Amino acid sequence: MAGHSKFKNIMYRKGAQDAKRSKLFSKLSKEITVAAKFGGPDPDANARLRLAVQNARSQSMPKDNIERAIQKSQAGDDTNYEEIRYEGYGPGGVAVIVEALTDNRNRTASSVRSTFSKNGGALGETGSVSFMFDRVGEIVYKPEAGDADTVLEAAIDAGAEDVQSDDQGHTIICAFESLGEVSASLTASLGEPDSVNPIWKPQNGTPVDEEKAASLMKLIGVLEDDDDVQNVYSNFEIDDDVMAKLTAA
Repeated sequence: MAGHSKFKNIMYRKGAQDAKRSKLFSKLSKEITVAAKFGGPDPDANARLRLAVQNARSQSMPKDNIERAIQKSQAGDDTNYEEIRYEGYGPGGVAVIVEALTDNRNRTASSVRSTFSKNGGALGETGSVSFMFDRVGEIVYKPEAGDADTVLEAAIDAGAEDVQSDDQGHTIICAFESLGEVSASLTASLGEPDSVNPIWKPQNGTPVDEEKAASLMKLIGVLEDDDDVQNVYSNFEIDDDVMAKLTAA
C-alpha cells in the first residue's frame, strides 16, 4: 500500500484480490488503448504507450491483454475517451485530485460529485487544490533492485531529483518532462522498474485523525472503484498505527 507517510502520501491502493485485479487490468487496458490511439501503436515511438505497457507488465497483466488493448486502438472503435481532472476536499480538509478517462463526461462528473458529497467531502473547481501539488514523474523499484546507495547513484546519474528508500523499496522522483528519459536510464542500470508514472506529489501533508481517516479512506476507496477513475491522489498524513488499524479492518 502507498500513501501513509512522508511524500508517499499520494495514492491509496487496495489489496490485489481477484475482483480488484480485474478492475485494475480494465483500467490499465483503457490507458493502453487511449495511448495507442493518440500516439500510435508502436511503444518505441510512443512514450505514453511505452509507460502504459511497462506498468501493465509490472502488475503481471497477461501479454495477450496488452496486445488486445493496443489492437483495439487500431480497430476503428469510435469510442472517444476524454481525460478529465477533478479536484476537491475530503474529510479533515484533505486535498484530493481525481484523474478520469471517460466516454461520458456527464456520467463521470455526476458520479464523482456524488461520491464526494456522500463521504464527507466536497468537489471543487479545477485548480482548487492542484496548486498544492507538483506534477512530477515517479519511478518505483522493489528492494531487490539494490541497496540505497546503489539506487541513489543510479538515480543521480539518470538525472532524477529525489530518492526515498526503505524496506518497501525505492521511490525515485524526477521532473515530469524527463520521466521517459530518466526511466530509460534507470532501466539500463537497475533493470525494469516496478512502476513508472506521472503523479501529483503534494507539497505538504495534511494531518488526519483516526475518525476522519476512516471516512477519507472510504471516500478514496469508492472513487477508485469507479470504472471511469484512473488515479486518485491526496495529501493526507495518517499515523502508521492508525493506518494499520484501517488496513486490518
